[in-house]
Amino acid sequence: MPTRGVIYVHSSPPAVCPHVEWALGRVLDAPVDLDWSVQPASPAAWRADCAWVGPPGTGGRIAAALQKWQMLRFEVTEDPSPGVDGERIMFVPGRGVYRAATSANGDLMIAEDRIRALLATCRDPDSLRHGLNRLLGTEWDAELEPYRHYGEDAGQNWLSQVS
Repeated sequence: MPTRGVIYVHSSPPAVCPHVEWALGRVLDAPVDLDWSVQPASPAAWRADCAWVGPPGTGGRIAAALQKWQMLRFEVTEDPSPGVDGERIMFVPGRGVYRAATSANGDLMIAEDRIRALLATCRDPDSLRHGLNRLLGTEWDAELEPYRHYGEDAGQNWLSQVS
């Protein structure tokens, strides 16, 4: 049963854009031609987004392929499918990857064992607040937020995995 998701490349140097398309094409087993535009939050960079369809786990494979270019800012989402949680993956240069399961409505789901581990190590309210923000990806969201607004009016292309 296929699932779907969205790829947001929030910023990429223009010279890397063809490499991003080739990497996506390898994961999706189909040619990819994104509609790139200037990223106003970083005028020397370009941005693109597109929807995709493929088997569960494709979102993780897309993120792994894009991580090879450490200067990219991107997000990949994967909708839940029968027996498989959804997923949200964010990447910010210098901060690395943030990955979390998502519910059917897109909310982040933090596993019980991660919350218990946080509670066991927190000594005061500030460390709890910091730990919860880390579990929720707050720092990644804060860094990506200025880049997100510029994609709201763009159309979205659909990419399907062949196989």
